[in-house]
Amino acid sequence: MRAQPHPAGRRRRRRRHAGRRRPERGRSALRVGLAYDIGGRGDRSFNDSAAAGLEQAISDLGLQQANTRELAAAENESEDAAATRLRQLVADGFNPIVAVGFKYATATQTVAAENPGVQFAIVDDNTVDLPNVTPLVFAEEQGSFLVGAAAALKTQSCHIGFVGGVESPLIQKFEAGYVAGARAVAPDIVIDIDYISPAGDFSGFNDSARGTEVARGQLDGGADVIYHAAGASGQGVFEAVNAANTAESPKEAIGVDSDQYNTIEPPVNQVIITSMLKRVDIAVFNYINAVAGGSTASIPDAFDLAVDGVGYSTTGGRIDDITGDLDAYKAAIIGGEIQVPTTP
Repeated sequence: MRAQPHPAGRRRRRRRHAGRRRPERGRSALRVGLAYDIGGRGDRSFNDSAAAGLEQAISDLGLQQANTRELAAAENESEDAAATRLRQLVADGFNPIVAVGFKYATATQTVAAENPGVQFAIVDDNTVDLPNVTPLVFAEEQGSFLVGAAAALKTQSCHIGFVGGVESPLIQKFEAGYVAGARAVAPDIVIDIDYISPAGDFSGFNDSARGTEVARGQLDGGADVIYHAAGASGQGVFEAVNAANTAESPKEAIGVDSDQYNTIEPPVNQVIITSMLKRVDIAVFNYINAVAGGSTASIPDAFDLAVDGVGYSTTGGRIDDITGDLDAYKAAIIGGEIQVPTTP
């Protein structure tokens, strides 16, 4: 279920439909359903970012709270369960429906084909080729490049780490960008790469204990800055870094998706020097607003650095001394001088 580049036919087809405006629907009358990935609302990361987009729609567009529904996936559930969740939202009259995560790809393909009058969006997948499905995908590798550069600029041991939740093509985009950014700064830097669970086992996104165990192994091996792309398991990564952090031997962490300095409770958040921002909130809000306006033509093919779809946070002031370097890399990526890899 890798988020593949749009095939040529897909691009032509999207443009053909883009010119057709559906009748505008009153924003307050929309009934919006969100189907979350594992961890659901409260994961302090990916799902919470999607929830923030829904909350912004309630605040800014007058969407009624009573006209929203949020359902979440369970660990190791069947593909049928994902489809059943989407069908439940359809049956209860929700339209549009946002599927949060690439694990919904097959379910979205099936349920959207069954219900051509219902609008769907899917986060992190662009393989569903139907006129009523809008992909919301991101250039995760670009944002990860910037925090990889930050890690290399901040490490004192020239040894950093990456903890992925599930060894899937999507999370490998984070890895690839992070490694490229770090090596742009320090070509000889040592980078430890570990995944909590293998491909197909999504428990790696919701296993804080394993996050702690994996991060502790990297810290014991000499890494002093660790970036995670592991959903709710990132809490365990932060706890491991916090426990190992001392004045004599500082240890630091990098968050993902949301500004995790603001979502992780103190004192653990004090080890977070930056987060790779993946603006799922902006994507979800823009999609809801576009549906209400009658056309999704304004949704970009990918939310990248050029549209601030990805980026990095500065909360806490821990990287204020290197933002000039990071912004120079950002400009080089946007300008095409740096091509960031999407695979390790």
